Amino acid sequence: MSAWPGKFVIGLTGNIATGKSVVRKMLEHLGAYGIDADALGHRAIAADAPGYQSVINSFGKWVLAPDGQIDRTKLAHVVFSDPEALVQLESIVHPLVRQAVDILIRRAPQKVIVIEAIKLLEGPLRQACDTIWVTYAQKDIQVARLTQKRDMGPAVAHQRINSQPPQLEKVKAANTVIHNEGSFENTWEQVTKAWRELFPTYEAGVAKPVKVPKGEMMVEKARPRHAAEIAALIGRLSDGKAKPTSEDIMASFGEKAFLFLKLDGTPVGIVGWQVENLVERTDEVYIEPTQSLSKAMQALLSEIEMTSRDLQCEIALLFLPAELSRQEEVWKSLGYEPRSVDSLGVRAWQEAAQETIGIGESLFFKQLRKDRVLRPV
Repeated sequence: MSAWPGKFVIGLTGNIATGKSVVRKMLEHLGAYGIDADALGHRAIAADAPGYQSVINSFGKWVLAPDGQIDRTKLAHVVFSDPEALVQLESIVHPLVRQAVDILIRRAPQKVIVIEAIKLLEGPLRQACDTIWVTYAQKDIQVARLTQKRDMGPAVAHQRINSQPPQLEKVKAANTVIHNEGSFENTWEQVTKAWRELFPTYEAGVAKPVKVPKGEMMVEKARPRHAAEIAALIGRLSDGKAKPTSEDIMASFGEKAFLFLKLDGTPVGIVGWQVENLVERTDEVYIEPTQSLSKAMQALLSEIEMTSRDLQCEIALLFLPAELSRQEEVWKSLGYEPRSVDSLGVRAWQEAAQETIGIGESLFFKQLRKDRVLRPV
């Protein structure tokens, strides 16, 4: 039984580049509340967080970057070459992460929680979980992912992989093993099968039929089975500028969710959005030109913001191409203001924006909640 009454906690772990985050996102699509414990660890030592000064006191000011933040690359060089230094860093970060995890789980209305952590099995979080899931991928696939998606050289990729415990040690500790080596569809089938075995009657996120008056817009959650329809809609609404395949959309479901905007049952818009590290990001917006942009986005963003608040997000970020960003009054009327990445202030917010913003895109910001899980003490 988990440490949180009324909650069922899935502990999710696996070695580097085995697809932990993809599986967590899949579980979120099925209704779980996802927590990335490793991202919380990064937050815990930011300049605006409680672990910052303790790290400086332990390792010295030389670990600081020019902007005053802790340079995680410098810190990593120290702790991954000195086991005692790693233990010292973990003694600072892990209690803060456990505290943040506890706060998030107690606040979450969802009954199923998934905690992703690369060192889940080595710490006390393991005992707090009801079941352990492990992602697995062969070494050649890990290397390919690190070199292709994270721009690592082969030597560095092998070094990172070899520095971790053998995968089979984690597999032996698992209640469920997800072999994340093939297509998105194959991984999705494994995850949904394991989910249904655990929760045969769980129906979180299943929409009940609603009768919508003629002429009114309706927002509808898209599912992986709608991949071909989403791809065709994006192609049509972008006038062919974007040409995703259904396979591309299926892969996107490993990172984000999609919402249809429908008028009298016909799709007239689609947005792609995601929640990661308590930040909501909407980075794909396609609306039928004949529709009111203000009315369409009010419907879509209201749904996104409601769900994001439910997921305890601190802020919402919009990434818009030039033709949409020029309609600034629309975004202001919906509570969004134009911002630069640097002006966001909080490092986790800045990193989310830097990771997402595309060439020629503008950033719009809205704060969803003022209290933050990891704040200075």
